[in-house]
Amino acid sequence: MEIIEKLLKDHQIRRTEIRIAILKLFLEKKYALSQPEIEEIIDKKFDRVTIYRTLNSFENQGLVHKVLDTSGVSKYALCHADCGSHKHSDKHIHFSCQVCKNTYCLENIPIPNIELPEDYEFKSMSFLAEGICKHCKTKNL
Repeated sequence: MEIIEKLLKDHQIRRTEIRIAILKLFLEKKYALSQPEIEEIIDKKFDRVTIYRTLNSFENQGLVHKVLDTSGVSKYALCHADCGSHKHSDKHIHFSCQVCKNTYCLENIPIPNIELPEDYEFKSMSFLAEGICKHCKTKNL
């Protein structure tokens, strides 16, 4: 619980029951989660709109970032410690497992630098790799 309090304080997010529940879920799962997945897992006393607003607040404050997987569904993952409300530092590869369907942040593998033509303005970039994650691979051995 100590890490949850620290993350909320560091990102200037007020402590509420829903925020604690969702943040705890991200810390437990260690992979990206979609809003419907979060709704299914956490207590039914939190409605869809409250969950959406919480995720939006987390994203705006640099606590989570959006990840698109192969299904096109937006998922959310905890940000690296360098993220903040003014800047996301999520320029790493995301890995989508074809077996368990989980999407993981591979923070130690940066997205290659891409030079755009001068008349193009860079806004954001994502890189999704697909295959079998280490958990599923060891199950099949």
